[in-house]
Amino acid sequence: MSGEKDLRVLLSGMRPELNPGRYVFTTVGGPAGADGPGGIPAGVTPVVTVAEREGLTLVARLEEADAAGLPYDYVAGWITLRVHSALEAVGLTAAVAQELASAGVSCNVVAGFHHDHLFVPYERAAEAVALLEDLAGRSG
Repeated sequence: MSGEKDLRVLLSGMRPELNPGRYVFTTVGGPAGADGPGGIPAGVTPVVTVAEREGLTLVARLEEADAAGLPYDYVAGWITLRVHSALEAVGLTAAVAQELASAGVSCNVVAGFHHDHLFVPYERAAEAVALLEDLAGRSG
């Protein structure tokens, strides 16, 4: 099941959806090669994991990170672009990042198999959705 590649179709049909909750980026484990990435603490169900040399990055609910005593600096809202984008599609990430950057909204993008996921400052998440909805409307 391949995703959409046409940038105009991707932008006009992205349907940004704000997922409920607050999410944080944290890390567990030590450098790979020493002990390798550490385990995910009990009670933490990450929505994203990334294995890095320095440890395992987790994006998880703020409440779960707090309960596990995990450190974090950045609290994010999680936006899912509901359009099924092809992994080889060109320009969607750039267009979305440019739209948010022009409003001074930081954005961390994660590509899933079916959708792109954006993590933006929690206090600006509703604004980010509105900006993306406006971009979608201008792209149709």
